Amino acid sequence: MEVIGKVKLIGDVQTFGTGGFKKRELVVTTDEQYPQMIMVEFVQDKTDLLNNYKVGQDVKVSINLRGREWINPQGEAKYFNAIQGWRIESLAQGSSSQAAPPVDKFEAASSVSDEEPDDLPF
Repeated sequence: MEVIGKVKLIGDVQTFGTGGFKKRELVVTTDEQYPQMIMVEFVQDKTDLLNNYKVGQDVKVSINLRGREWINPQGEAKYFNAIQGWRIESLAQGSSSQAAPPVDKFEAASSVSDEEPDDLPF
C-alpha cells in the first residue's frame, strides 16, 4: 500500500524502554477533495529513511497496516492499529530521473495489420 502527498511534519526520533526501541513519525497530507493528514510510523533502522526529507516535499510512502490486541485489567479486549512505513520516495517535479516519458496513445495503432479482419461491432 502507498500514501502519496506532501510532508506536513517529520518528528524527532523517540527511544523507548531499555531495549532501545526507536520510532519516528511522519505526517503526510494527501491531495484529495478532502485532504487527509496521515500519520506514518517508521521504526528501528527505518527511522533513518526520513533524514533526507523536509516539510513541504511531495512524497510516496510505502506502508504496511499493523494491528494488535490488548487485554485491559478488566479482561476486555481492545484493538489498536498502526500505519508503518518501510520506504519513502521523493516525487520532485521536473526531476528527469523520476519523471516518466510522455506516452503517445496513438502510436500503438500503427502496429495493426491491414490483413486482420475488422470484426468489431463498432
